[in-house]
Amino acid sequence: MRQEERDQKRYQAIIEWEDTYFSHEATDVEYTYLKWTDKLFEQLGDHRRQKVLLQIDHVFIHLHAYLQNTRSHEETRKRILQYAKVFAPTVDSIEDLQYLPVEQLDYMTDQLMAKQRLLALGQGGLTGMGGMFLLAADLPAVIAINLRSIQQIATIYGYDLKRPVEMVIALKLLHLSTLPKAFQAHEWERLWQDLDQHHTDDIFYAGSEEIVEPEWLGQFIRQMAKSFVITVLRKKVFQGLPLVGMAFGAGINYRLSQQVIELSYKFYQKRLLSERNQ
Repeated sequence: MRQEERDQKRYQAIIEWEDTYFSHEATDVEYTYLKWTDKLFEQLGDHRRQKVLLQIDHVFIHLHAYLQNTRSHEETRKRILQYAKVFAPTVDSIEDLQYLPVEQLDYMTDQLMAKQRLLALGQGGLTGMGGMFLLAADLPAVIAINLRSIQQIATIYGYDLKRPVEMVIALKLLHLSTLPKAFQAHEWERLWQDLDQHHTDDIFYAGSEEIVEPEWLGQFIRQMAKSFVITVLRKKVFQGLPLVGMAFGAGINYRLSQQVIELSYKFYQKRLLSERNQ
């Protein structure tokens, strides 16, 4: 089978995945929860709510910049290029990765994302031990781990996040993939509509650069609920360790990591295949 045919088959598989993944209908419990969180944050008023959203945007942007400039990130970039040279010795830059067969890019993604899942699992288990410091640090750590996963996937598929447009796309993908599932389909479509306005050599993002939407504020409610459950479970100690709380924290963080990785994986696969067909 030729590479073009394999790409077309892979693209069709992603379309079928979209139809299945985004066919989610909110249950009565989810609907009640979403309605309750909306009313809760409406009490802040439009001005305060927009101020909170703007501050979260700034946190995301600064966190992205920090992660991009760490030694770990540079080592990961070098490692990705070293992996790629095994398949194609002529690869010299991140952009060159876009010319590799998608199957090879998928293989590299699977290798790196296995480590990210384990990191999320370990971090969640550590949070499950309880303690004010660990609980307070949980949300920033969760965001950092999942943003790191998106950065690595984008890099593997040949998108250099040092470009401002790619930074905004990655952050919007982080926002989308950590939303309640009921809101993801709309944000997924909106992100693709924004991408339709771009050319491959664009430097800046063509759509709205606002990242976080009001629906994401429910993440704070979920975090508070998670912290409360861990605090309760912390009392159930086996041989000196709150194993139930650790398992709960690890499970929650692992499932979120799985969700972020799956959406990011499909997004960059589809994007690359779409650009090849243009």
